[in-house]
Amino acid sequence: MISVNRHTLDNGLRIVHSEDLTTQMVAINVLYDVGARDESPERTGFAHLFEHLMFEGSVNIPIYDIPLQEAGGENNGWTTNDVTNYYLTLPRQNVETGFWLESDRMLSLSFSPESLEVQRQVVMEEFKQRYLNQPYGDVNHLVRNLVYTVHPYRWPTIGLELSHIATATLDEVKSFFYSHYAPNNAILSVVGHISFEETVLLAEKWFGPIPQRNITPRNLPQEPLQTEIRRLEVERNVPLDALYLNFRTCGRRHPHYYATDMLSDLLANGQSSRLIQHLVKERPLFSQIDAYITGSMDDGFLQITGKPLPDVSLDEAEKAIWQELELLQSQLASQDELEKVKNRFEAVHTFNGMNFLNNAINLAQFELIGCAEELNNEVSRYCSITAEEIHAVAKELFRKENCSVIWYKRVKE
Repeated sequence: MISVNRHTLDNGLRIVHSEDLTTQMVAINVLYDVGARDESPERTGFAHLFEHLMFEGSVNIPIYDIPLQEAGGENNGWTTNDVTNYYLTLPRQNVETGFWLESDRMLSLSFSPESLEVQRQVVMEEFKQRYLNQPYGDVNHLVRNLVYTVHPYRWPTIGLELSHIATATLDEVKSFFYSHYAPNNAILSVVGHISFEETVLLAEKWFGPIPQRNITPRNLPQEPLQTEIRRLEVERNVPLDALYLNFRTCGRRHPHYYATDMLSDLLANGQSSRLIQHLVKERPLFSQIDAYITGSMDDGFLQITGKPLPDVSLDEAEKAIWQELELLQSQLASQDELEKVKNRFEAVHTFNGMNFLNNAINLAQFELIGCAEELNNEVSRYCSITAEEIHAVAKELFRKENCSVIWYKRVKE
């Protein structure tokens, strides 16, 4: 059970804190409520670009990493379609260095043409290496563009196309920063060997003077209901055919979220899961198969992806998956099967909860969803899911008209 303290600064910055005296370290996590879904369709990839720019240098600190490393700290960050997240860890004696560093880049980046050009090239190279020049690299673009027609989830965090970053101007970059990266659009999570009183004192000192900003209102287009199955076939120079079945799901705050998550675990989490047991081991049709949910704030999707064995056609492979899904729709999962999945979830959650950095990241995430204390109820909410709930969600989810299918074919020689 994690004890949570909270405080809000006058400028709107929300602070969540949990003291952990089992470590001599402190984790500082800053979560910005901005992701790829907040971009213009004509200017995508900006949130991901800022993931890089935030390490390039802030208004008073030319190089972020040097003072942090001198204080014995480490850091990293990531961007999703929903959020941008940064964290650092450092010894408790040097914790003020972390508050100073994070507050300065929240105040303003250096915004020099040189830093923009350096990170622009880094991001463009990443786009080329990971999405254009790598086997199956364009799958995320293809899937999202098939599943979504109007919602900004239709592009991945790297962006729709290379030209959006290649032609981005310094003024556009500044405008995006001041419209989203602000204390009144962020959550500061602090976990480790530090008291709540010291946390508030340092937050007031370093973050308190940062002014509120006018955050661009989020008015996203609502994705219309899918009424028929969607299909796409592509040929690429890849070693094996691949199959992607994508089913639209509820968002992260929906009551059915946990049952949907459990469905993906029943299908492909662990060697005894249904798809691996039935379609890899007992009836060898796939060399590998997996299932996961995106866990998006707005309606996401559950993806089942597999690579059929060389002598198995994509048609045969797809039919086999549909047979497994029909079983979930027609029969209740056994209690033994559910308990196995629940025990695995509880074990992973408990293990992750022993790490102060994981707790800092998770507290910020749960505060954004609604309430940081809900992290304490995560296992019980997951474990309370019944076979009847799984059955009901499976019947609603695994409908043909709710599915978008991609046959990703290797080029025949």
